[in-house]
Amino acid sequence: MPKYDPTIEDVYKTTIEIDEKTYSLEILDTAGTDEFSAMKDLYVKDSQGFLLVYSITSQATFNDIQGYYDRIISVKDIDTHGPPAVVLVGNKIDLEKERVISRETGQALARRLNCAFLETSAKDRANITEVFYDLVRQINRKSQVSRPNKSKQRSVDPSEARIEFQREQSASKSNAQTKDKDPGCCILL
Repeated sequence: MPKYDPTIEDVYKTTIEIDEKTYSLEILDTAGTDEFSAMKDLYVKDSQGFLLVYSITSQATFNDIQGYYDRIISVKDIDTHGPPAVVLVGNKIDLEKERVISRETGQALARRLNCAFLETSAKDRANITEVFYDLVRQINRKSQVSRPNKSKQRSVDPSEARIEFQREQSASKSNAQTKDKDPGCCILL
């Protein structure tokens, strides 16, 4: 993925290839503001995947993750659609000397939330691409489970597939579309 420079609120677009399919990502970065929470709930309701990102140098951002997760679960209809794809991300591994959240603590939370876990450095671009790849792959697997035979009617319309991205200080929005014209839309909030 190309270099990303978050601001208070900005839109970032890129195209990536994952498993021989092309995805166009559009990311809306709102810098973690809690304004417009009703709008965020609408994004959550329609989303299929979530990136929950905390700073390994900040106990407060780590503590916020459970609240974000609980909000997602309370807004989502998981009884009908099953649990969404989630990746827990510990960011700022370039600041190892300032670490206050151990890798093991992050992994333990990921196990409790039943989600994938990765550590990243946005500054050094370490594991950034892998986070997005992991989440898109999870969404694709969940879409395949919900529509095992393409000749049957789909229970999930890929053109409405959505991802939510909640990180320690930003929110983002993304669209995805595959080469074989089986489109998906990903919202990263």
